[in-house]
Amino acid sequence: MKNNYHELTVTLKNDFIEFIADFIANLDDEGVVEIGDEHIIVRSVSDLTYVKDALVSLCGTLGSSLDMDYTFKERENQDWIQRYKDSIQPVEVGKFYIHPSWYTPKEGFINIKIDPALAFGSGHHATTFSCLKAISEYISKGDSVIDVGCGSGILGLACKKLGASVALCDTDPISVESCKKNFILNEEHFDTIWKGSVDKADKTYDVVIANIIADVLTSIAKALKSSCNKGGFLILSGILDTKEASVKTYFQDMVLIQSILEDEWVTLVYKKV
Repeated sequence: MKNNYHELTVTLKNDFIEFIADFIANLDDEGVVEIGDEHIIVRSVSDLTYVKDALVSLCGTLGSSLDMDYTFKERENQDWIQRYKDSIQPVEVGKFYIHPSWYTPKEGFINIKIDPALAFGSGHHATTFSCLKAISEYISKGDSVIDVGCGSGILGLACKKLGASVALCDTDPISVESCKKNFILNEEHFDTIWKGSVDKADKTYDVVIANIIADVLTSIAKALKSSCNKGGFLILSGILDTKEASVKTYFQDMVLIQSILEDEWVTLVYKKV
C-alpha cells in the first residue's frame, strides 16, 4: 500500500451533483467518489489532475451553466478503500436487493451486484432508489425497455432481471463500458447498447427510463416521447423538486400517473395515450 493518496474536492451546485459524480466515477475504476452537499470528493492513489482536466473540458462542452471549483490535497493513506467498503451498506428497494460484490445475496429479493467504489449508481442516491421503486411496479416480463443515460447500468439490470428486453445508451463512452462490466458481473445480457442518446434508437419501447438531470430531460423531451410506444410508460428522474414544474411543462401531452419524492429529488412516471 502506498503511504499517501490523492484527494480532489469538486465544489458545484447540487443540481449537477449526480450527473458529475457519475461522470467522475466512470473515469477511473480504481478510485472512490464521495458525494456531499454541493461537493464531490474523489480519492485515489493516482494523481487526479486528469479528472480536473476532464471536468474542465466537460464544462466547455456544456456551457457556463456548469460552474465548478477544485481543491487538491495529498493525505496519509489509512486503507481508505477498505474503510469505504466497510461503510457501504446494501439497499433494499421494491423487489430488489442492491449489494456490493463483497456481500452475500439475500433470499426473497432480486439481487443485483454493484460495486459503489467502482461506479456511481449503486442504489443509494434518491433518484436511483425511486427509479427502482418505479421499475418494481411498472416493468413486466416481456416488456421492451430503453435506459437512456444508463450510467452504471443498474436500472437496465433491474429491468432485465424482471424479464424485460433491454437497450441502453449513454453519451459518455466510459459509462457504456462500465455498464457492460456490470452486466457481466451480474451474469446478464443486454439486447443492445450504444454511445449516444435516445435519438439514435431504431425502434420504440414499452418503457423509456431516463435518470439524468432536469435540463437534459427537457432538451431531449421530444425524442423521449417519440421512443415510447402508445400505452407505454416514461420514467423520468434526476429532477430536483425546484425543477419539477419546469419539467412537467415539456410532458403535458402525456398522462402523469405517479410522482415519487425522495429527499429533494422527484421521479415522474407518465403513460403515453
